[in-house]
Amino acid sequence: MENKTPITVEATIQAPVEKVWKYWSEPAHIMNWCSASDDWHAPAATNDLRSGGKFSTTMAAKDGSFSFDFAGVYDQVKDQQYISYTMGDGRTVKITFSGEGNATKVVETFDPEEVNTRELQQGGWQAILNNFKKYTEGN
Repeated sequence: MENKTPITVEATIQAPVEKVWKYWSEPAHIMNWCSASDDWHAPAATNDLRSGGKFSTTMAAKDGSFSFDFAGVYDQVKDQQYISYTMGDGRTVKITFSGEGNATKVVETFDPEEVNTRELQQGGWQAILNNFKKYTEGN
């Protein structure tokens, strides 16, 4: 691949870090926001949020035409501050949560894969993060 530089997406959510962390990590919430567009959904999610814990979210087209499991193992978890994990294909992701009052900045940095363009990957991850922001602020 031409560029293995990690890709970063970010959003500031108008909610305290305690709520942001809860909505980010609880499967019942994950199933409500973990999709990049309205024609996709997350019908199943499991999450053992601790170092060495595993997670899996099924991401599926609503028309049933395609689905996949987004899964991995947590490398490091600092409550309401930081998460790092390794996906099934060996790529790593780092997420920081910095809360200040009623706003929380979430920054995700991930290793790119080699199938889709960097722009497509960044757009997809940003769309999911934007969906998380919309869901968290609206509930």
